[in-house]
Amino acid sequence: MMGPKKRKNEEKVKITKESIQRAKGIFTYLKPYRTTYFIGWIFLVLSTSAGFAFPYLMGQLLGGESTEPMSMQDSISNINLTNINTVAFILFMLFIGQAVFSYFRVVLFTNATENALRDMKNDAFHKLVYMPMDFFNSNKVGELTNRISNDITQIQETLRTTVAEFFRQVVIVVGGIILLFYFSWKLALIMLSTVPVMAIIAVVFGKFIKKLSKQAQDHAAVSNSVLEEALMGISNVKSFTNEVFMFNKFQHSTQEIRNLNVKSGLWRGAFISFIIFCLFGAIVFIIWQGLLMTQGANPELAKGDFFSFVMYTIMMGASVGTLPDMYANIQKAIGATEHLMIIINEKSEKDSHFGKEKPAISGVVSFENVAFKYPQRPDATVLKDVSFAANKNETIAFVGQSGAGKSTLASLLLNYYHLTSGKISFDGVNVEDIDLTHLRSHIAIVPQEVILFAGTIRENILFGNPDASDEQIIEAAKQANAYDFISSFPGGFDTQVGDRGIQLSGGQKQRIAIARAILKNPTILILDEATSALDNESERLVQDALDKLMEGRTSFVIAHRLSTIRNADKIFVLSEGKIVENGNHEELIARRGIYSGLVELQG
Repeated sequence: MMGPKKRKNEEKVKITKESIQRAKGIFTYLKPYRTTYFIGWIFLVLSTSAGFAFPYLMGQLLGGESTEPMSMQDSISNINLTNINTVAFILFMLFIGQAVFSYFRVVLFTNATENALRDMKNDAFHKLVYMPMDFFNSNKVGELTNRISNDITQIQETLRTTVAEFFRQVVIVVGGIILLFYFSWKLALIMLSTVPVMAIIAVVFGKFIKKLSKQAQDHAAVSNSVLEEALMGISNVKSFTNEVFMFNKFQHSTQEIRNLNVKSGLWRGAFISFIIFCLFGAIVFIIWQGLLMTQGANPELAKGDFFSFVMYTIMMGASVGTLPDMYANIQKAIGATEHLMIIINEKSEKDSHFGKEKPAISGVVSFENVAFKYPQRPDATVLKDVSFAANKNETIAFVGQSGAGKSTLASLLLNYYHLTSGKISFDGVNVEDIDLTHLRSHIAIVPQEVILFAGTIRENILFGNPDASDEQIIEAAKQANAYDFISSFPGGFDTQVGDRGIQLSGGQKQRIAIARAILKNPTILILDEATSALDNESERLVQDALDKLMEGRTSFVIAHRLSTIRNADKIFVLSEGKIVENGNHEELIARRGIYSGLVELQG
């Protein structure tokens, strides 16, 4: 669970020269739609400019033409019908203009932004799917999906709305100050020394209260976690007689929540008092001073100008209050853009130094003095001086204790990683010189833990060959011993498998994976402990399907249950990254070494 300190650090986004430089990459995506975006800015300027007319017109309407002190009744009677109709008409036209300008601004910004973000999403995903496996070993999938979803949403809101609004509010603040000085420099100085200061204090105050609320939320998450753990593990709680311990733990977290919320309540009360007394008091003080300036035989300020001044002050004060949050959102958007641009600018397998050759691959494979270390663990050598050869259509098995390097061999066959030293060849061609897509199109893997994609059984089998016909899908399912159980479902091949295939059993998922491999029709097959997690009946059906699949192919079998590899042409025993024994089943049994010992252990 994310603690308060971690969450706090994540929310702080600082703008640096480097982050801005990376975030500039967003303009590359906006460039094709710059005309639309620029026209949107024109409408934004027009909309903002029209907004400045409203306070002036309202002020003149409310103030009338007289500079003499008037009661409310006198003020209303002083406004003649012609004046009301004229101003009302102008205001009405002004609102129509603002509505039109705002509509086109929103539509144009949305179109340009959505087009740019679509391209950015596509580029980010395209880059991710072509990233080397090492990238996924050092980056969490959750963080990567967050980049594509949450970060894009943050950028979307900023480009579409926040940047435009931030610009508009800045223009209102700057333009408002200029107009205030135009009406009365003396009253403008009084206003600038009070209202903005109070508004900024109010914003800071509000952020502090918000921070307390977040701390309370963090402690609420802790208490919920304690509650969930206690109830889910209630048998452990009772068996260890730790009811009191868990209750005290929960009680402590609820007390923390109570203390923080009470503290937050005290500050909220102070905040409300501050708003009522100071901020509103400052506004009343400005109005009082302004009214004094409209009094007397030679007033310093006309009533209409005074009311316009007040309207501009209110408009500007509201803008000042919104600027900090908007700036914070822009900061977050720059951080989000930086994160995405880091992914987009990463070197993928297409950008790395991989070969371009496309030789005929018949299934002849050789490892020559191969040594390998994972990039994240440079001190641990996983494979040491491994050499072996596989001829066309042979079945090669690898056995050994967990951590011996068996699955690493499968990864190297697929060229997921660069070798530390040595050489792997396919039909005499160095793997480093072979085009990756060409190589992998000739290899299929059936792993121990099959990952099915959310969708139908048909779609998952088609993953082996998207162009296959229905007849080919049915034939692949039959060869994989999957047709009977698929036909038993009401939806047949259109049955939904659920997220990661959760609605199917382990044996059913394995047989769909085998059907997928059959449809691919590979030259080389990799079976990574494909039957180790199955019950006896499922194992029999899966093993029968695997035997059919291996016919006429070079097969590499990583075996957990040694009974499944008795008929392998060659068996290699690995220990601590080295091949320590090799031969067929009979030869290794006769040698009375590690292999025979493993066979005896499994009975």
